[in-house]
Amino acid sequence: MRRLFGSVRARATLGATLVVAVALVAAGAAVLLSLRSNLIGEAGTQAERSARAVAAELAAGTPYDKLSGLDGDDGPVQVVDEDKRLVAVSEDLERISGTDSGQVKPQPAASPTGDDDDSDDAGEALEPGEISGETVFSNGSATIDGEAEDYRFAAVEVETHDRGHLTVYAGSPLAAEHGAVRTALTVMLIGFPLLLAVVAAVTWLVTRRALRPVEGIRREMAAITHSEDLARRVPEPDTHDEIARLASTTNETLAALETSVERQRRFVADASHELRSPIASLRTQLEVAAAHPELLDLDGAVEDTVRLQRLAADLLLLARLDAGERPSDAKIDLAGIAREEAEGRTGVTVDAEPAEVAGSRGQLGRVLANLLDNAQRHARSAVTVSVRREGDRAVVGVADDGDGVPEDDRERIFERFVRLDAARSRDDGGAGLGLAIARDVAVRHGGALTAGRGPAGGALFELRLPLA
Repeated sequence: MRRLFGSVRARATLGATLVVAVALVAAGAAVLLSLRSNLIGEAGTQAERSARAVAAELAAGTPYDKLSGLDGDDGPVQVVDEDKRLVAVSEDLERISGTDSGQVKPQPAASPTGDDDDSDDAGEALEPGEISGETVFSNGSATIDGEAEDYRFAAVEVETHDRGHLTVYAGSPLAAEHGAVRTALTVMLIGFPLLLAVVAAVTWLVTRRALRPVEGIRREMAAITHSEDLARRVPEPDTHDEIARLASTTNETLAALETSVERQRRFVADASHELRSPIASLRTQLEVAAAHPELLDLDGAVEDTVRLQRLAADLLLLARLDAGERPSDAKIDLAGIAREEAEGRTGVTVDAEPAEVAGSRGQLGRVLANLLDNAQRHARSAVTVSVRREGDRAVVGVADDGDGVPEDDRERIFERFVRLDAARSRDDGGAGLGLAIARDVAVRHGGALTAGRGPAGGALFELRLPLA
């Protein structure tokens, strides 16, 4: 049971059925109340019509035994005087309730006293021959000729010329009301469960059909997890709905994950390869020095150690960037960093205006240092550093007068361990991480790093960051 209602389909079916059930119960109650009210109103109207007909005859002076409404065909009728004595009653009335008098046998009427002061205590003051405009309704029952029924009673007052103040009670049967309500209730008790069953079945089938693509996505994701094959993709239904968008987003996530894993694998492989070279060189020199101290190349050992140290620092910084390390919010003047990094470098000129950005001073300094190292490595004689403000951005440009970067390679050079000059000695060049680090830092600071053609024909790298 717990597993059954743990599914979306079961919960959706149960929820839809409950909502429809509540709506049906509310609607059914409203229909029954409205039906009962209307039928009781019609019975009351019929009772009032009968009561007023008898009252009209009494106002006209018709004797009690000549009243046409006492035949009992339209329902029980009682006529009581101001002392609550029954003076006239319909034929064959055996029992009555719901009126002011439970009597069923007429009693002799008292002679009118002529005192009108007490005659209207129970109702409005009426002139002789006048019928009250007010009608009082009540529910009760009566037994006529051995048959008991429920009735709607109407009470109408009339002032007669010779018999004083009288009240006429006339009843209309409620059998039709009871029958109609019972019939409607029976229909509801039979029809509502059938309707709920139909709603539940339709909801179950529709939900099953709607969730079928989700099950396909789940199965494919389970297969991908089991096989660890990130090249696989989940099926995308041709429905253009939320599930189709979910499948599309899932495939985009798988593609990004595949790219990330492949990048990580390539990174590990390239890092291992780059580390192997200086470590092997350093080991060889140390082994030679251990066997022949006079042959120790101390400068080469130091150079390999420094290179190894720089490579380890680059790898550590890339790992921190990949882990999502956020830069600080300190305000930094890019012009000051540009001057500090350019100081002591041969052939480097700086043209900078103040431009403050928010971020890590160490990381942004590393970006400038990497760009200057790259520019000096490829420049013929001069490197120019510029800092300016453009709108809400600070722009740092590093240009050289070398051969430049081919247009097709201007994005590839920002990939890790990429070096365009394959014939260049690894000892003279870097490991191919400087520009990759620079772009990653720029992106982490909310900016961008692009490569283009400089004024002198060489490469131009532009770092754009939002101003603080």
